[in-house]
Amino acid sequence: MSQPADRKNLVVEVNLQDVYSSRSNLELQAEYQIPQSLWQQWFTSWLSLLESPIIEGSVCEITLRLTDDREIKNLNSQYRARDRPTDVLAFAALEVDAPKPSSRSFLAEPLYLGDVIISIDTAFSQAKTQNHSLRKEIIWLAAHGFLHLLGWDHPDEESLQLMIRQQETLLRIESLKNYVSETN
Repeated sequence: MSQPADRKNLVVEVNLQDVYSSRSNLELQAEYQIPQSLWQQWFTSWLSLLESPIIEGSVCEITLRLTDDREIKNLNSQYRARDRPTDVLAFAALEVDAPKPSSRSFLAEPLYLGDVIISIDTAFSQAKTQNHSLRKEIIWLAAHGFLHLLGWDHPDEESLQLMIRQQETLLRIESLKNYVSETN
């Protein structure tokens, strides 16, 4: 899949925060660590493919935080009133229906899209259940969280299936093939 011609200058800068590696099992690090440059390439490709109407500038920014069940449980409890760990949380910085700034000075600064937070503990369990690699699960969850940042939601089964199909499309980009085709 290639990027649309008019979106080639688009860049998504990724602030990668791996707090999991400093808190937990060092053995898992080799299984899930992905260089920040690849995350940036993938998020940029995903945004280009999606042709999101909320993006008017050419530089966007997100935070991708890799953490453990304890931290994500606290966040899930605090922000969603669910006192249990979850696989991914997304905190969008933009409202989909918000007016789009048009000044050139606004476009000169990166447009902050929000935060995607992934529990490595839960991702590891889900990868085992799905019989695929931890990396593939983390990429899957990152794509899911990214769609939430862009306004996607799944309040019902039909919208969940639509979102899952979109995630599958995002994971088919050429630079991801080696990461998502592997199994345990």
